[in-house]
Amino acid sequence: MTTQDEAQARTGGLRARVLLLPALVVVGVAVTGILTSGMGAAASTSHRAAATTDATQPADPITYSLPPSSDIATGQNLFEANCASCHGPDAFGTDRAPNLVGLGAATVDFWVSTGRMPLASSSIQALRKPPRFDRKQTLEIVAFVASLAPASVSGPAVPHVDLQGASLATGNNLFVLNCAGCHTVTGAGDALADGYFAPSLHRATRTQVAEAVRTGPGNMPRFGPGTLSDQQVADIVAYVTGPIQHPDNRGGLGLGGIGPVAEGFVALFVGVGALMLIAFWIGDRA
Repeated sequence: MTTQDEAQARTGGLRARVLLLPALVVVGVAVTGILTSGMGAAASTSHRAAATTDATQPADPITYSLPPSSDIATGQNLFEANCASCHGPDAFGTDRAPNLVGLGAATVDFWVSTGRMPLASSSIQALRKPPRFDRKQTLEIVAFVASLAPASVSGPAVPHVDLQGASLATGNNLFVLNCAGCHTVTGAGDALADGYFAPSLHRATRTQVAEAVRTGPGNMPRFGPGTLSDQQVADIVAYVTGPIQHPDNRGGLGLGGIGPVAEGFVALFVGVGALMLIAFWIGDRA
């Protein structure tokens, strides 16, 4: 190879290296940018996912708790004085009343707080009446009965319902689907078979509605967590304690929400009666 050929070869190699260097720089920058962008996107996605998780996990709308163990002794005294004559001193039941052991705090709280227990008189169905005990005494009785069985084998504890995130629309749909068939769409209650009836919901508290849903008192079916979630129960509670108990009667006097047929009879009686009085008054003047 001549000296001229060697010079041309060196010049070509140098030119190739000069051209290759920018290309390597461009490729390096591109790869770095891709890696940096991917890591940033992953971090951003992870941050957004964490933020979304935190934002979309509201607090449980229902919390369940038992009265303090310090109430058990006082509750036992109240139970022996007011309940043991029917349920027995150990609450295992007699031929006059059922066993209470293992039913759970929510069941006992519902029956005592609504005044259905102690039973005033033997009847087909226990009636709601003013409770014999105040709230503190009721929870003391609940504490004693709940202490007779391990919590792991007992029914639900006393629910405390937070309605801050409840949906009235969802509650309306769930109420119509699961409750209105017996309690009617106005919550006024209705007669059932064999002398039983679905009671009015117009005086039920948040806790009592949730307790009834979870424990199924009397002939009412029990809706466990597998059927209705806590959020759905809270929605029903919001609808019952809201529009059901405080309806917006835009048409005038609501008459207690007893239903269109009964309200029609009331309107007919009042309207026809008023027209008859007016007719008699005009006849006397003529």
